[in-house]
Amino acid sequence: MDVLTKVDQEMDVDDFSTYLDPTLIQSARLIYETYFSVHPDIDRPLGVAINRITHRGKIIFSGKPILLPQECFVPFELIE
Repeated sequence: MDVLTKVDQEMDVDDFSTYLDPTLIQSARLIYETYFSVHPDIDRPLGVAINRITHRGKIIFSGKPILLPQECFVPFELIE
């Protein structure tokens, strides 16, 4: 097991909420709710990749998101 895998396994939702601006979480929740209202039969996403400046984002369903420098990832557990 490499170091990055071990670090990823040790991270939890509390780690994300410490570093994320509450307005980013609110924007991610709005993005998810809007998408869900149009596509009610979707599977549970992993979260939302969101731009810290424009608050535009994309829902991530599988795999690890590849983020641009101005983006961050909001896990679904914080969006609920």
